[in-house]
Amino acid sequence: MNAYLLPCVSILLSVLPAQQDTKQASSAITLERIMADPDWFARSPGSPYWADDSQSFYWSQKRPGSAERDLVQSDLEGRELRRVSDAERPMVDLPGGRYSEDRSRKVFSRNGDLYIKDLRGAMAGKVTQLTRSASAESQAFFLTGDRRIAFNRGGQWFFRDLDSGLEAQLADIKTGDDPDAEEDEDDYLERQNRRLSKFLQRRKERREAAEARRKAQRKLDPSAAPQPFYLGKGKNAQSTALSPDGRWMILSYGGRRDSGKRDNMPVWVTDSSYVEPRPVRSLVGTGKAQPAKLALLDLQGHRRYEVDLDALPGIKEDPLAAIRASSRSKGDPKESKADDSKAEAKEADKKKPSKPKARAVSLRGLRWNSDGSRFSVQASSADNKDRWTFTIALADAKLEKEKPATLQPTLVERRSDSAWIGRIANNSGWLDDGRFWFQSEASGYSHLYLHDPASKENLQLTSGSFEVTAVSPDPSGRYLYFRANLDHPGITEIHRLETATRKIEQITNLGGMNTAQISPDGSKLLITHSALLEPPEIYVQDAAPTAQAVRLTHTTSDEFESLPWVKPQIVEVPNENGRPIYTRLYLPPGDADSTVKRPAVFFVHGAGYLQNSHQGWSNYFREFMFHSMLAHRGYVVMDMDYRASAGYGRDWRTAIYRQMGTPELADLKSGVSWAVANHGVDAESIGVYGGSYGGFMTLMAMFRAPGLFAAGAALRPVTDWAHYNHGYTSNILNNPEDDPEAYEVSSPIEFAEGLEGNLLICHGMLDDNVFFKDSVRLAQRLIELEKENWEMAVYPVERHGFQEPSSWLDEYRRIYKLFETSLR
Repeated sequence: MNAYLLPCVSILLSVLPAQQDTKQASSAITLERIMADPDWFARSPGSPYWADDSQSFYWSQKRPGSAERDLVQSDLEGRELRRVSDAERPMVDLPGGRYSEDRSRKVFSRNGDLYIKDLRGAMAGKVTQLTRSASAESQAFFLTGDRRIAFNRGGQWFFRDLDSGLEAQLADIKTGDDPDAEEDEDDYLERQNRRLSKFLQRRKERREAAEARRKAQRKLDPSAAPQPFYLGKGKNAQSTALSPDGRWMILSYGGRRDSGKRDNMPVWVTDSSYVEPRPVRSLVGTGKAQPAKLALLDLQGHRRYEVDLDALPGIKEDPLAAIRASSRSKGDPKESKADDSKAEAKEADKKKPSKPKARAVSLRGLRWNSDGSRFSVQASSADNKDRWTFTIALADAKLEKEKPATLQPTLVERRSDSAWIGRIANNSGWLDDGRFWFQSEASGYSHLYLHDPASKENLQLTSGSFEVTAVSPDPSGRYLYFRANLDHPGITEIHRLETATRKIEQITNLGGMNTAQISPDGSKLLITHSALLEPPEIYVQDAAPTAQAVRLTHTTSDEFESLPWVKPQIVEVPNENGRPIYTRLYLPPGDADSTVKRPAVFFVHGAGYLQNSHQGWSNYFREFMFHSMLAHRGYVVMDMDYRASAGYGRDWRTAIYRQMGTPELADLKSGVSWAVANHGVDAESIGVYGGSYGGFMTLMAMFRAPGLFAAGAALRPVTDWAHYNHGYTSNILNNPEDDPEAYEVSSPIEFAEGLEGNLLICHGMLDDNVFFKDSVRLAQRLIELEKENWEMAVYPVERHGFQEPSSWLDEYRRIYKLFETSLR
């Protein structure tokens, strides 16, 4: 195979001929059909939500041949389906919003304006518009007593009095320094002037008296706008949370994050016919984290209380100190010499005692309890090695009237991880009885915990080798509903926990994958269910363990259901440590016991932290169809949830820390050995492919394990992790300057010399996730290494996820040809 790379030689843009097949079953499933617009097989319901009266529900559905989506309303029997007209849409029920204390009214935002809907009595169904402005209002909720509504407009909090109609600003948050702050102490000349001049002294006194009177009058004037809170020069509000009575505000603030120098991406196919540059994200480690600060604002007394984040245990530790020291000791000798000279220059400073600095943190999860007596916050270190969950009780804060106090956090949990803190277990909230629930990976899996502020004790509510996600309280506050893969890693059912008794009940029993929404009255669940061969559909079930779910939508086409899809088996392949690697296995139909050696293809899913070997419908639906086609044509196909995949706990997730590509490749090797031993696979006729992280792993396999795979197709691959984004990469590999070794052992471009099998690289030129230049840089590396058995296909109008059916078809024709010519 030849290398194709602009400007060296022409780029592969022509369409390769479709392959012929003689088997009737396999010919029914063609690449042309698989890669066509997905409308042909299903227009699955999306974004379902309950009507306010819990008697019907809404969902969106794509229009055939169009990117537009219709809104559909259905009754609870699925007998009456109707498309909501464009004229009706401005007035239909919307998801979200907040209820009054007695749940008789709901306030919500539509297109940036606020509305109230009456839900009970003679006025039930009446909708009243509260605002109509060019500014967007959001985050509305009823303040204590239900006669005022608070809302956010332009980052500032306001309230609307429902009786008088008065709208007033609750707080005025400003960046910059307070112009009325006490000036610095006068210097000698200023003091001397006033001492020698009675005029200057009297003028200063009159000015100070006038300012004091102005402030006093402002305090006494109930009609005056609130006094501003100044955050300081360069400081901006990041997030806020208003107390239920509107008296207090939690404020997270700090400097704007320095995200680093942004890269540029050329757009080649344009209306103007000129190449147009487009700015895209920066690279990992090129920015600088800005520490967030936390304050409690007394909006009534205009006082500000800073929260002492330096008091969080371990915040001044440096988890990366040893890695940095090791990197310096292994560095370039010339760089080390320069570093030594710098070190000598700083030797005197090193001898001086210095206090350790607190790590920068980001803040999230600012939440008040129902009576406004406590609030909770989650702080995450910039290196993502620590997460602190803490609360502050107003009664314990000793809020002085004259001098603002520094508030001390009460720790709920410090979660430390030598690798990185998982984002799956970040949810938290308050129960109506004042207890606080939160998720944590402390046990090695995402589980649910309960914190009692009175005793300061934490109680683990769920336990076992499974993951708890999507925790949500029901309207009554009696239950916490959640998803869990309790019985099998690939089956996610809906469960609930009774908060008073801590009794856990399984609510759904559908198998496959399930998500659910609780009805506004708490009596029913709106379930989105899918199975291996069944795209997502909507079911309704009473919120009770023994209730049966009723299917209400059927959106798959007759053509899809008539085709001979191969249902994958979910098998357990033992890895090098004896743990099972859950795998989708596609076998050629009808000859499972054949002694004829077969070719095999391994698909590697993307994202890294993603679960694909579950028993629901895969988001990789084109790949599922392609695998069915391959199986009909005699291939064994394996799709493994390698280490780093979601759904299997913390240790499985973090196995790749500082060594991306190493444990995953070991898992692929285990899969190859298992397939050869158990399913007649020819060890010399195995291919591998995948996109994004799967493309990265294809390259790692082809470069670091020559001979394991005869051919590989790397689609939109990461070739050098130092060129990927910061949020994802720094968690796993730290920063390149701190830990260059982790990047070098994890980046395929470092191992390109190992290529022996046939390699296809495919990449969209408008990819602003994994940049097209990743593949360009690798191509140049392969050219310089004088490798011959590779080629590259580029797609000028495609981003990371392809949109055009013609691009999908071209890409998979090339993949199929690669396997047919290399593995047969």
